[in-house]
Amino acid sequence: MRLKLDAVLGQPLPPTLKGLPASAEGLFPRDLERLKLSLLDGDLPLPAAVLKESALVHNARWMREFTARAGVSLAPHGKTTMAPQLFQRQFDEGAWGMTAATAAHVRTYRRFGVPRVILANQLVGKADLELVLRELEADPDFDFYLLVDSPAGLELLRRAALERGLMRPLQVLLEVGTPGGRSGVRTQDEGLALGRAIRDAAPVIALRGVEAFEGVYSGSDTARVELGALTMIETIAELARAGCAEGWFAPGEVLLTAGGSAFFDMAARVLASVEAAGSGHALRVVLRSGCYLSHDSLQYERLQDRMRQRAGALWGEGPGLRNAIEVWAHVQSVPEPGRAICTAGRRDLSYDACLPQPLWWYRQGLHDAPQAAPAEWAVTKLNDQHAYVDLIDPAGKGGDLPLQVGDLIAFGVGHPCTTFDKWPLLYTVDDGYRVLDGIRTFF
Repeated sequence: MRLKLDAVLGQPLPPTLKGLPASAEGLFPRDLERLKLSLLDGDLPLPAAVLKESALVHNARWMREFTARAGVSLAPHGKTTMAPQLFQRQFDEGAWGMTAATAAHVRTYRRFGVPRVILANQLVGKADLELVLRELEADPDFDFYLLVDSPAGLELLRRAALERGLMRPLQVLLEVGTPGGRSGVRTQDEGLALGRAIRDAAPVIALRGVEAFEGVYSGSDTARVELGALTMIETIAELARAGCAEGWFAPGEVLLTAGGSAFFDMAARVLASVEAAGSGHALRVVLRSGCYLSHDSLQYERLQDRMRQRAGALWGEGPGLRNAIEVWAHVQSVPEPGRAICTAGRRDLSYDACLPQPLWWYRQGLHDAPQAAPAEWAVTKLNDQHAYVDLIDPAGKGGDLPLQVGDLIAFGVGHPCTTFDKWPLLYTVDDGYRVLDGIRTFF
């Protein structure tokens, strides 16, 4: 599958992009490597966001091998990066489709030629419905799925398809939710009733599977969180069995889909064991993890240890996914002992799940390579354009940071989605932080 990347690769880099050096203005992304730009040599204006090429390659291959072992497919959630160049990597490593969150995402995907999309959300607005229905009309080969969780939502979709005169069924997935959570049916009985109603809406609507996002469960109580996620995933399985037995599903494969970036191991194990004996349907389990490609150094890195324990042999050998994303900044002020002010802030770094964390520091002329930031260094506060890096000294022994004005510092993030959306241009770099390519995003 080759996407239509001319709109990225064939467009010069405008000077309005943050992080773009003057030497690269007007060039094309593929031209960046020949400039031999080095972050460590000061060739990039900071802050700048980088993706380590070695980690991207490793993570893409690791997920391909994991899904092969599990016997499942992958439709990565593109909202993590909104980067068609990274979508292409995911298709190159066997992705079955892409997942979107909004009608606007669907339109963007289609401009780059994504052939199969799961909209892991519901459509209710007239303009949003029109965006999607126009794409379905324009290309009979566009394979598209969206969610429904109520008779009201079902009727809205049915009327929109009829009024538009859509010449093929609108493919839907029954969404499973949880009490107090996001959208989705709250009980199995609600799911049974809705499945039968969708069946009866044929041929305008075609029920093609069952879906949930188990990542709505989060928190420090691991047992409670995992039980909640498992219950949602098992409800998918139960409704799928009921639907196969009662003939809810349209001809073709039945999709069972879940698996955010925190519980994809659990979704793969449970859903791959579902059987539809005698139903005449083949089942396809589709994971929708989006953050695996870049991973991170905080939130998902911490969760990965638990996933490895749960997955056992399914995880495979080795440590698993590696952090690929870093945001580099300068130290611009050392105004008092134990504190450094750096040139990156809320406009540059994720902070919705947790504050960023210093990963590396580097002083040209002193270091041959970036040095690991001590565990006692922490980001304690962010302004729009500034990060406060403090020396945390719980023992009260005193001390100071060795940082000086002009030093470079790299920050790791938790929840990479909300770092990607702050950067219209990220750089892929080798392990020596030499620029290899420019990655454009389209949020």
